[in-house]
Amino acid sequence: ISDQKPLGCWSVKHGQILTCPVVCNFETHEYIAVHDDKVLRIWKNEDINLDKAFKATLSADVYRIHSLPHGGPVVLFRGGAVRTLDVLLEAPQQEIENVISGEVIRWSGAFMEGQQPVLIFTTEKGGDFFVYVQKPKLSSVHRYKLEQQESAKPLCFTAHVTNQTVTLLCLYSNDSVYQVLIPLQQDTEEEEEEEKEEILSKSLLLNLSVSGAVLKGTSLVVLDKDHVAVLGSLAAPGKERRECLTIWNTKFQTLQTSKELPLGTSGQLWCYEEKFFLIHGKVLTVIMYKCETSSLAAAVGKLKDSQTPDVSLFLNWNTLEDEELVVSFQSQESVALKAESRMNLRSRSTAAEEQPATLSVGQRLLNLKGASTYVLETELKKLMAKAPTPDLQATIGCVVTALTDRCKRNPKYYPQNFLQEIVETHNLSYSLCPDLMSVALEKNDMHLLQMCLERFPDIPEEVTYTCLKAFLSMSEAHLQSIDVDVDSVICYIDVEMDDKEVKTEIVENGFSAEMDQDMCDTKFPKESHFRSEEESCPVGLQKAALLNAVLHSAYTETFLLPHLKNLPAQQAILFLRYLYYLYVKCSEKVNTTLPGIRSPTINQIMDWMCLLLDAQFTVMVMLPEAKELLSNLHKFVRAQVRFYSELNKIEGSLQELQRLNHLRESQTYSIEVLEII
Repeated sequence: ISDQKPLGCWSVKHGQILTCPVVCNFETHEYIAVHDDKVLRIWKNEDINLDKAFKATLSADVYRIHSLPHGGPVVLFRGGAVRTLDVLLEAPQQEIENVISGEVIRWSGAFMEGQQPVLIFTTEKGGDFFVYVQKPKLSSVHRYKLEQQESAKPLCFTAHVTNQTVTLLCLYSNDSVYQVLIPLQQDTEEEEEEEKEEILSKSLLLNLSVSGAVLKGTSLVVLDKDHVAVLGSLAAPGKERRECLTIWNTKFQTLQTSKELPLGTSGQLWCYEEKFFLIHGKVLTVIMYKCETSSLAAAVGKLKDSQTPDVSLFLNWNTLEDEELVVSFQSQESVALKAESRMNLRSRSTAAEEQPATLSVGQRLLNLKGASTYVLETELKKLMAKAPTPDLQATIGCVVTALTDRCKRNPKYYPQNFLQEIVETHNLSYSLCPDLMSVALEKNDMHLLQMCLERFPDIPEEVTYTCLKAFLSMSEAHLQSIDVDVDSVICYIDVEMDDKEVKTEIVENGFSAEMDQDMCDTKFPKESHFRSEEESCPVGLQKAALLNAVLHSAYTETFLLPHLKNLPAQQAILFLRYLYYLYVKCSEKVNTTLPGIRSPTINQIMDWMCLLLDAQFTVMVMLPEAKELLSNLHKFVRAQVRFYSELNKIEGSLQELQRLNHLRESQTYSIEVLEII
């Protein structure tokens, strides 16, 4: 998620539908999916074609699969029956009983109690709600009826298991959260299902209202025994409804913190390993959090800080503003958030009572906001030098953010050397300092952009394309006056005083004019002209080094292709000519490797060449100036295919020669005749 790159993608056939969420088996590192209600699929990460994955057709419809870290996958059927995956795979067509009758499952969850998996699900029938608790390994089922609430009904459920007790939390339509305690009964062999139905009573846990505003919740998750998170829309009198993610302290009935979500959500909130997952607009947002020991002082203090005139408890943290810097660096007591999101859950701990007198990173950055350039850079260098190892990356990211913010406020300020030093000496990423490359593009800092492209693993494809377009559009004369690292090109592009490349005799792998003429009906141009075209680099030394940095940048083809289609035709032809030049240069070497530091690999060159042709093929076919380039590229590739095809034909003979060479005694003189058929 941090690199914004899809790692795998699998699709079912046309007409098939995935009917429940896909889960991961933590024990076998396999994915488990169900399509068309009954067809089970199991595959591993290296599997490419889902149609060839393991398939099992079950005898009943599946509602949900739950995967437990130490308990294995558990399958819940629509009829209320539960099976572990191991038992189910032993006989996929085994008969599945119906536990419920006329009821519809509304929610389910799986937990571990000791060594036993416990599955809990709720159902609805005619306005009544029921709770089932099952232990699949013990074939134990307990059914309860939920106490009815006048003029309100449950919207969503969540639960956790502690000390042999299930705590079921219910978010009701009256903007309240209720708690239901269900003891895990110890089953005995003599126990029989009772005719009498036990009714579960509930208690009010939390009212989702504060300062006259009411939160209309749509999703609820438990964070720990004292905190819950609620996703919903805030309805305040006389104000427009807005969606928020909120965290509440259930122990003291207080709102801890919140974040507005102006782009809207799907109404769903997931929580896994101290991370929130939610859909914000069209983006999957991941927010890390950390809850510590709850205390009344922390809860009241949070409310006290938030209740300032004309400021709602529901704070807006869309950008990293001054007050947010302080909130985001509360040492070990802060909630660490991803990218735009910053939250803080204050808590009582011994460490909090013994905080050092030194200022936090956020406070020091605030104090330096109006400092002079010299003081700012000196203090920031000290800050990075003293930063503890666990917080070093976050500290450096905020230092770069502080510098880029000043660049935006003051167009005349640009600490070029300082920024280049930070990028060169620290292992940064684009997500830590997202404004850095945009500022570098605005300032035409080609060297910094080159360093970022070579070092950042998570640059968005749009930014990569913007850099490529900027490099291609810049004149050679202007580039010669810019300091650019040319280590990646200096070893294979030799430049004379008149800026023309020195011609060297080359022998391509498997290429000759005679071979190609034998394969093609059309004749080659004069050899001297052809050699000159393919040997001379179409761009200067500096531009070649910058383009090599683009070739090193990680990308996903699906996301980059739409941007490359917008590349101007002349720039696309120039880029393809350079890629073709690199391709020929690589083919000169037996190991197809270019000399130099951070030189592009043959795979990178071929991938970009194919990507560019996919994006611009129609345009290039129509342009007369691209005709010769495409023809030469086609001939060269075809000649190499022919050459490697001929090598494959004699591969067996070469292996036999190698085997005989090992058997031959070095001191024995002999003449052998080998017949190659």
